[in-house]
Amino acid sequence: MIEIPMRSSPPLDCNSILHINTSVKNAWNLTQSNTDRGASNGNLLQNTDNYQVTGNFTQNTGNIIEDTGHSIQNTGNVIQGSDNFHGAGNIMQSTGYFTQSAGSLPVAAAPEIVVPPLVHQIKKGQKTPLDPSGTVQHIHVCLGWNVINPQCDLDVSAFILDSNGKVLGDDWFVFYGQEYSPDKSVHFSLSSHTDREFISVDLRRINPAAAKIVFVLTINEAVTHHLNFSMVKDAYLRILDAGSGRELVSFQMTDYYPNVISMMIGEIYLYQGTWKCHAIGNGVARDLAGLCQLYGVETV
Repeated sequence: MIEIPMRSSPPLDCNSILHINTSVKNAWNLTQSNTDRGASNGNLLQNTDNYQVTGNFTQNTGNIIEDTGHSIQNTGNVIQGSDNFHGAGNIMQSTGYFTQSAGSLPVAAAPEIVVPPLVHQIKKGQKTPLDPSGTVQHIHVCLGWNVINPQCDLDVSAFILDSNGKVLGDDWFVFYGQEYSPDKSVHFSLSSHTDREFISVDLRRINPAAAKIVFVLTINEAVTHHLNFSMVKDAYLRILDAGSGRELVSFQMTDYYPNVISMMIGEIYLYQGTWKCHAIGNGVARDLAGLCQLYGVETV
């Protein structure tokens, strides 16, 4: 049984949090307060000192932060838990979160990548041998994309399937939360400089029961944020000889569906002793957990 950790799109880093909490001012000079503040309707102003709160702010309809003329309104919890909150310092060991009901922080789009030259392209639905000579045994399956909606944060995963189209076991699902297959033949990596993410496959070491590996692009938290593949562009898959970097085959998607949040972009499969590539380019209205259910992975 696999646990799929949550990923934010994009995560709020430490520097962003520090910027938000610079020069927080407080008319009440809250220091070392261990009590909960409820139904507060005032503005937090006029305090140049750091303040520390180990309780919760709830139902605050005023301005929590005023920094260079910008305010963040919050009707939920500023900090949940009993962690230290320093107005001009760091958030340390926080188990809580920021919630914003009157708007959200702007999401910065990830820098676009340039689609590399795709030399041996095949079209949607086409199948071709990976290497007619049969000498290439270690490959890199590289994937890239750009987005139209900056909230779209895509993840790559690989499902290692048997002849019945089901995973060999729960741990034969490789993604950001489980980077290696049990036999170490399939390995997930976040970046390959040119591409967004890639998956390394050593065909010499893969379990003999493996008949197919499906490569999937999934939009993180698509249901929550009402995202879909019509907001994605330039998605491609290219398979390289891991030793030389030579492209064996590639596929660039042309169809981006508004009712799809997970895309099976392509697969490699074993046919009469030869590994072949199939350009799929079709998807489903399922998130990563839904795909796990489709392919037989039990999740918690």
